[in-house]
Amino acid sequence: MTLAGRIAWDDTILPFQLDRADVRGRVARLDSVLDTILSQHSYPAPVAALVAEATLITALIGQTIRPGWRLSLQLRGDGPIRLVATDYFGPPSEGEPARMRAYAGFDAEALAAEAGAASPYALLGSGLFGMLIDQGPGTQPYQGITPLAGRSLADCAETYFAQSEQIPTRFALAMGEATVPGEPSRWRAGGVMLQHMPAASPHAKQEATGFDGLLAPEDMLDGAEAENWNRAVTLLGTVEETELIGPHVGPDQLLLRLFHEESPRVYNSQPVRFGCTCGPEKVVQSLSIYTPEELGTMTTPEGKITADCQFCGAHYEFVPDELGIRTEDPQA
Repeated sequence: MTLAGRIAWDDTILPFQLDRADVRGRVARLDSVLDTILSQHSYPAPVAALVAEATLITALIGQTIRPGWRLSLQLRGDGPIRLVATDYFGPPSEGEPARMRAYAGFDAEALAAEAGAASPYALLGSGLFGMLIDQGPGTQPYQGITPLAGRSLADCAETYFAQSEQIPTRFALAMGEATVPGEPSRWRAGGVMLQHMPAASPHAKQEATGFDGLLAPEDMLDGAEAENWNRAVTLLGTVEETELIGPHVGPDQLLLRLFHEESPRVYNSQPVRFGCTCGPEKVVQSLSIYTPEELGTMTTPEGKITADCQFCGAHYEFVPDELGIRTEDPQA
C-alpha cells in the first residue's frame, strides 16, 4: 500500500456485511487517535496495552450508534488495574468524524508487584464489564453489565454480547507500538468484529458453555445458522497480525482476502478522531453537587478550586466567586 493509501485508512472504521453467512462486521484501524489517547498519560506498558485494546473494541462496537449518541465502555476490577473507561461519541451528523477518548486508573505499587502477570487483562482481577448507550437529553440511557470473563478483553466482550444481548460476536485484534524509520514510535491498532445478524427473538439454543458458566456465541445457533457462523469465524481465524495492523493491506483488501467467497458488501467508512467533551461549564456543573462547605475544603492556599480531566489532562482553576461561593472576610 502506498503512503497516501495508508494515511487514508488510518483512524477509520469500515462496516461490511457477509450476505451469504448472514453476518455483519466492522474493520477498524486506529493510529493517531490511539496515540493521542495514550500520550495524555505516562501509562506503564500493561496499562497502555489494555487501554489500547479497550479503545479498539469500543471503536468496533461504537460505529453502529446514531449521530449524537454516546457509547461508553467500563472495566472495573479488584486487581492492580482498577478501571478502564472509554467513550465513543457518534458524529454530530453524517459524514463528520466520530470522537473517542479513554483513560485508566491503576495502583502503581500493586502493578509493579505483578510484573510477571500473564497478560494485561489478568491485571484487572475479578470485576465487571459494563456498556452504556446514551441517546441524549430526555432519554433513559441503556446499560448492560456482565462479569469479567475469559482470558482476554476480546473474550470478555464476546461473552457480554452472548450473555446480555444474545448476539454471537467474534473479535480479531492486534495493537502495539510501531516504528517507522526516522520517526518516533507510536501506538497503532487494528481489528475485525463479526456479529451474527440479530434474530427477532434471540434465545439460547442450548445450555451455557462459555466462561464461568456464561453463554458463548455458539450457544445461540444451530443448523444452517451455526454452519454459516462457524465458517465465517474460521475464515476470520486465518487473519495475521500484520494484516490487522497494516499498513500494507487496506481494510477493503483484507475483507476480500478473508471473505471473498462470502460475498462481502462494504459500506461507507467512518472516520474517527480524538475528542474530549470536558470544558469549564461542565466542570462547574460537576462541582455544583458539593456544598459550599465541601468546596471550601477543596480550595488551595492560593484561594482557588482546581479540577483535572482524567481523559485529556486539561487543568481548570476557579475562584470561589465563579462557583457562587461566598467566602468569609478574614477581618470580620
